[in-house]
Amino acid sequence: MSSELIYDAVVVGGGPAGATAAHTLALKGMKVLLLDKRGRIKPCGGAIPPRLIKDFQIPDELLVARAKSARMVSPSGKAVDIPIENGFVGMVDRAQFDEWLRKRAVNAGAEREDGLFETLTRENSHVRIHYRSRGARDGDHGSIKSVLAKSVIGADGAKSQVGRSAGVKGCAEANYVFAYHEIIKTPKDSPSSFDASRCDVLYQQPVSPDFYGWVFPHGDTISIGTGSADKGFSLRNAVGKLRKDIGLEHAELVRHEGAPLPMKPLKKWDDGKQVVLAGDAAGVVAPASGEGIYYAMLGGQLAGEAIAEFVETQNPAKLQLARKRFMKEHRMTFLVLGIMQYFWYSTDKRRESFVKMCEDKDVQRLTFESYMNKKLVRKKPLAHFKIFIKDMGHLLGLAKV
Repeated sequence: MSSELIYDAVVVGGGPAGATAAHTLALKGMKVLLLDKRGRIKPCGGAIPPRLIKDFQIPDELLVARAKSARMVSPSGKAVDIPIENGFVGMVDRAQFDEWLRKRAVNAGAEREDGLFETLTRENSHVRIHYRSRGARDGDHGSIKSVLAKSVIGADGAKSQVGRSAGVKGCAEANYVFAYHEIIKTPKDSPSSFDASRCDVLYQQPVSPDFYGWVFPHGDTISIGTGSADKGFSLRNAVGKLRKDIGLEHAELVRHEGAPLPMKPLKKWDDGKQVVLAGDAAGVVAPASGEGIYYAMLGGQLAGEAIAEFVETQNPAKLQLARKRFMKEHRMTFLVLGIMQYFWYSTDKRRESFVKMCEDKDVQRLTFESYMNKKLVRKKPLAHFKIFIKDMGHLLGLAKV
């Protein structure tokens, strides 16, 4: 007689969150399956801070560019250049970066299968994951298969199908910004408006009525994209206009992607039984900035650690540890960024004031110190007080724009 293999965990989704979760579990000696949907790449500027590079041991060869400055562009066209002092922001191509993370998980001992999650069902103390296998060629839909596991990590993106199938509260009602970007080849003779060592962020109505657009260097390629919560706004047309405005409308298109981005962490990341969410599925994309790679990887690591403790103890309360540990470190960051987005992105007048504030050297310094180290900087109270006074001045219309 043969008995069915039971995995300690099945991780659904092979992005940074899922790949990191699988890697974390594999290093702990767990029997883990990484179920990955082939060819899915999230629209993303590809910026990663030094803390991510250090914490997750990212090799230099994955950095396709190093940004040394950022440019903020206001609704009126006013540009504020912000140097990145004592460091750089690493830029990655998600197609290469995500695949490297998946291979690292496999090298650590995880199994990997190409398949599309369908649903899950409960079988006594275990959970059965039903998925559609993928054939060797695109368009070959394969057949329905299933595996049995003690636990599941849903890292399958915003509006997580795993979360909805498991009955995780709130995963289908979260607020989203819809993002779209185009990866183009960097022309040999780039226009003067493009700097291969600078990240451009544009707060302009034609680019986005309520979020921002971006032009990020990727070495041989460039990511040009935008996001908006306005479902009637054409992201594709906005990116086309942005490309034309900066003189890159004729550059060769490599690929394009679109997806929803959650703007607030979910109140629940687990179902209280066997399932934990991570990455976009858990809502950990930073408001205002839209940054998600670092938070996805940290969330994946914490989900893997929580699942490992659950498998060892069979105590469902351990599943809550992923969110508790994440929010203990980053709750205030998400709160502050959420307030920023709510106030400063709501009108062009406020966005004009926001860019104006970014001229302040203390604002620049504290912003990038927080971004690079993933901690709110508290060691300069006078600078914070100065920023608060300027902030209130702009909010009350007392400051000159």
